[in-house]
Amino acid sequence: MRDFHRPGRSAAFASNGMCATSHPLAAKTAVEILEAGGNAVDAAIGAGVLLGICEPQMTGIGGDCFILVKPAGTEDIITLNGSGRAPAGLRGADVRAAGHKTIPLHGAEAVTVPGSVDAFCRLSKDWGSMDMAQTLSPAIRYAEEGIPVAPRVAFDWNQSADLVKGRARDFYLFNGGAPKPGQIFRHPKQAEVLRKIAAEGRDGFYTGEVAEDMVNSLQALGGTHTLEDFAATSCDYGKPISGNYKGIELVEHPPNGQGAAAILLCNILSHFDLAKMDPFGTERAHIEAEATKLAYDARNRFVADPAHMTRLDHMLSDETAAKLAGLIDPKRAMEDPGAVSEAVHKETIYITVVDKNRMAVSMIYSIFHNFGSGQASDKYGILFHNRGAGFTLEEGHVNEANGGKRPMHTIIPAMLKKDGKVIMPFGVMGGAYQAAGHGRFVTNIVDYGMEPQDALDGPRCFSDSGDMKVERGYSDKVRAELAEMGHKVSIPEVPIGGAQTILMHEDGVLEGASDPRKDGIALGY
Repeated sequence: MRDFHRPGRSAAFASNGMCATSHPLAAKTAVEILEAGGNAVDAAIGAGVLLGICEPQMTGIGGDCFILVKPAGTEDIITLNGSGRAPAGLRGADVRAAGHKTIPLHGAEAVTVPGSVDAFCRLSKDWGSMDMAQTLSPAIRYAEEGIPVAPRVAFDWNQSADLVKGRARDFYLFNGGAPKPGQIFRHPKQAEVLRKIAAEGRDGFYTGEVAEDMVNSLQALGGTHTLEDFAATSCDYGKPISGNYKGIELVEHPPNGQGAAAILLCNILSHFDLAKMDPFGTERAHIEAEATKLAYDARNRFVADPAHMTRLDHMLSDETAAKLAGLIDPKRAMEDPGAVSEAVHKETIYITVVDKNRMAVSMIYSIFHNFGSGQASDKYGILFHNRGAGFTLEEGHVNEANGGKRPMHTIIPAMLKKDGKVIMPFGVMGGAYQAAGHGRFVTNIVDYGMEPQDALDGPRCFSDSGDMKVERGYSDKVRAELAEMGHKVSIPEVPIGGAQTILMHEDGVLEGASDPRKDGIALGY
C-alpha cells in the first residue's frame, strides 16, 4: 500500500469490468461500452481507436497492432498479429543503392501497409458482441466534436511538432505549432473514414476512396505502394510464446514483435538473486542493464517476420539464457554486447480490458515514432506509421527490408499466468524500452512483491545504444556509481515508457493500475 502522506496514485478496484489505458476519455469509453453490453473486445477496439484522436502522436488507424485475447470461460490465450507488410515493390537493394545504410525514418520507404484496421474488423467479427458501427461510434463523435489536449499529450506534441511534414501539418498542427494543454483537437476527416469502416468493414479502408487517398499520397512521396498491396492486407491468428519466471508464466505475442526478447531477458535475470538487491539501487540497475544489452543483441540478430525467422527456439531456451547470464560482470559494464555474446549465438499505446465474464484483452496499437513518418494522406489526413524502420538493410539478414515482409516490431502486449490461470494482462509503452519494461514489471511483482500500481510508479532506467538513461527518481549516488562501473549515464528529458495492468484477484475483484507518466487512468464499474 502506498504512503498516503506522499503524492501518488491509488489503484482502482471494481468487480464487473475494467479498463486501464493512457487517456481518461478512452478508459471511460471502454467502461461505457462494457456497461452497454459490449465485451472486452468491443471495449478495447472502441477505446483503442479513440486513442488515435486523444493521442494522435502515439497511435492511429494508419498504424499496426498486436493483440492477446483470453476468451471467457477458458485460460487459453490467442494472439492476433495486426502488423502490415512492406509493399511488394520495396527492395532493400534499391534502398542501399540510393545511398542509405538504414531505412530513412521519415521516408516512404519506412511506411509499411497499416494492419490495425484489418485486425480490428476481424477481431470484432470473430469475438465481439457489438457491430463495428456501435463500437466506433464514440471515436466518430469525438473526432468531429474534438477533445481537449491532455498535458502529457501536449508535452509530446511539442517535442515532435517539427517532425510533422507536408499535408500532415494541416491536420496535426495548430497555426504551425503544437497545441497547449486544453486546446481542442478535431479530426472530422478521420470521422469520415471511421464511418466508412463502420459501414463497409475493412474494405472501407483497404479498397475504394480511402485506399486510393493513401496510395496516391505515398506514391507522391516516393513510395512503391499500390492498391493491390492494401487490398491484400490480412491479419493472422496464432499461439503465444511464454517463459517461466520463478513460478509465474510470462505470456507474450510471438514474432515479429519483440516478446521473445522479454522472455529471454527474464530468463537471464532468473540467474541472479534480485530479491536481495535494493529495487532502486545500483546493483539491480546494473544487472538489468547488462541483461538487457544481451537480450536486445539476440533480438537484433534473430527477430523478424515469422516466415523468415529460424532461431526462436534458441532465444527461448534456458541454456541460451544461462550462457548469456554467465557473460555478465557484476562490477563492470560491457562495451559491445554483440562481441561478448558472439560465441553463444553462432549457430540472430497500450490498452487492457477485462469484462464481467472475464474475457481479457491485452492490446498495443502504435504508429511507432511520435507522429510516425510525419506524413499523412492528402484527403483524409491518415498519419502513416514508420514501422518499416524496423527493417535492416544488411544484405541477407532475416530482417532485411523486402516486399511482402513484416518488419521487426517493438510493440508487445503481454499477460501473466499463475498455476495455469491468467491473472494479469499488462503492457508497457516506450518503443525499444518495451521488452526491458516487461522485465522490470515482472521482477517488480515477483522479486519485490510490489502491488501493481507500485510496480508501475517506481523509477526506471534503460540501457540502449550505448547510453544508460536513468530517471530522476533514482538518487545521484546511484547515477554516480553506475558511471563508475562504465555506464554512460544520462537523465532522459522524457520519462521512460508508460504502462497499464489489471490484476484479476481470485475473489473476482479487479485491480487496475495506470502509469503516472501518462495522462491515463484505470477505471471500472
